[in-house]
Amino acid sequence: MNYKNHIIAIGTIGLFLSCATNPFTGNKTLAFVSNDSLFPSAFAQYDQFLTENKVVTGTAQAEMIKRVGQRIAVAAERYLDARGFQGYLKDYKWEYNLVNDEAVNAWCMPGGKIVFYTGILPIAHNETAIAAIMGHEVAHALANHGQQRMSATYIQQGISVAGNIALADSENLGIYNQAFGIASNVGGMLPFSRSHETEADEIGLYLMAIAGYNPDEAAELWKRMKANSGGQAPPEFLSTHPSNDTRINNLQSWADKAKAEAKKFGVDSFRPLGKF
Repeated sequence: MNYKNHIIAIGTIGLFLSCATNPFTGNKTLAFVSNDSLFPSAFAQYDQFLTENKVVTGTAQAEMIKRVGQRIAVAAERYLDARGFQGYLKDYKWEYNLVNDEAVNAWCMPGGKIVFYTGILPIAHNETAIAAIMGHEVAHALANHGQQRMSATYIQQGISVAGNIALADSENLGIYNQAFGIASNVGGMLPFSRSHETEADEIGLYLMAIAGYNPDEAAELWKRMKANSGGQAPPEFLSTHPSNDTRINNLQSWADKAKAEAKKFGVDSFRPLGKF
């Protein structure tokens, strides 16, 4: 076996051994970085972020963020237990904070550390929409999307390095790097990211319904998000996220399935929208 074949064999074994199972799809996912090392790092970064930003406490909106987050976390545990993943959340340390910032955004770090920016509240407009956002962000953490993105980045970097080594003395090196950068992002990393967003939208819809929030409101939220953007967005194939129209259509098509899933957990009716 020559040197090149050794590299391929080692890489193949590495890919096989560095996999985890998505508890929602049952599919194997990349896991070059274990949660044992990823979670502590994420927790430390989150704590640092909180010290450097203005955390809103003691207000009705801040308390709502925590209340909704806790309900979604309970729904997630019930959902995972029902799917045979008892104990899946044992290392998660849920935390929900509202931060004073005009950005229209919210995020969840690996391990369950969540931030909502005050800038997203006027567009959310009600507690049910907050649950839709919370469900989406929690779904990213549950499906280990951060772990997968890091792993995919390692692969992208590894292939790039291999190409540079192979073409070290070639006049085509610059062309390779430019072409690889475009192709690996447009054809690989961006679709990978969009698939995560779509998966989180669907899982989040189920979680919000199990938590007692009407999943029909998720599509309405994204209609407001679309209006807020003023139609300013890159083409979907050049974006890390699906287009607003794609998300709205998906959420509308999944809403009845989410309601049916919630019924399995005894949820036959939903909370009022809870406008604020």
